[in-house]
Amino acid sequence: MAKRKQERRRTGLMTKLLILVLLAAIGYQLYGLRAQVEKAQAEKERYAAQVEALRQENETLTADIAEGATQDKMEQIARDELGLVTPGEYVFYNTSN
Repeated sequence: MAKRKQERRRTGLMTKLLILVLLAAIGYQLYGLRAQVEKAQAEKERYAAQVEALRQENETLTADIAEGATQDKMEQIARDELGLVTPGEYVFYNTSN
């Protein structure tokens, strides 16, 4: 009978130790998951900002398309992309860099 109590006590101690180890492992996993959730949230916010910027650009382009091609728009595109200079204008280039 005494041997059985001692064996039961040892089994109880091993069970408690096993539960403690399992709880520690679960806590470690939860800590790692929390870091992953924070990283995913930051990534979500970054993508949301990109979506908003692209949505605004899309609205601008849609408005430009709806308005149609105007002389001012074509001239602005020619200035920005092709370097158009009208007669009488002077162009200064910064060569200090």
